[in-house]
This record gives sequence, structure tokens and C-alpha cells, in this order.
Amino acid sequence: MTYAGQYLAVGAAVVAAVLFGAAGLSVNAMLRPSVRTRAKATTYECGMQPYGVGWSQGRVRYYLYAFLYVIFAIDAVYLFPWALIVDLPGFGVAAAVEMGIFLSFLAVGLAYAWREGALRWI
Repeated sequence: MTYAGQYLAVGAAVVAAVLFGAAGLSVNAMLRPSVRTRAKATTYECGMQPYGVGWSQGRVRYYLYAFLYVIFAIDAVYLFPWALIVDLPGFGVAAAVEMGIFLSFLAVGLAYAWREGALRWI
């Protein structure tokens, strides 16, 4: 297969995927019932009738917890594979310096969370 033939194969697969998706959506639009009712327009909340206003204000503290999770998850994802290869030949000092830079970025994020009070269990 030539170089242009490879692009042609990928292009054909993309066109086939788009046509398949469009055909499915078109058939769905033609066959489904489309009667609008008041019940269909309401917000669904676990089978219960919604009451009150739909607006509630969340606390920023929960975003800080998510931020901490991302910090520690990324740390684990990159630290374990690095620990497995750091002692192999050719990785020595350069790998240690790069991991030091990476951990310093994570330390800045952790220091920010500490300063904001996200590490207090109150």
C-alpha cells in the first residue's frame, strides 16, 4: 500500500463512521414518537417530583478536594513507573532531576491547598 493509499484508507474509515452515525440518528428521528408534554419537560430527579428552585450554591471546598485528588493521582501515575526504571543504565541523574522538577510542581499545588485550608478535617 502506498503512502497516499494509507491516508485514503483512513479517510474512508472516517467517512464510513460519519455516515453510519448519521444514518443511525436519521432512522431514530424518523421512527421515534415526538410528542412534547409537560411531564417530559420537567427535570428528572430519581423519580421524585422536583420542588423549589433549581439553583443551589456549592462550596468551593469540594473543588479543593478534587484538586488534591488530581495532585495525588498524577503523582502515583508517574512516580511508580519512574521508580521501576530509575536504576536502569542510562537513566541516573537526568531522571532524578526531572522527577525532582515534577515533584516540585506537585509540592506547589499541595502548598496552595494547605494555605487554603483544604487539609483541615473540620
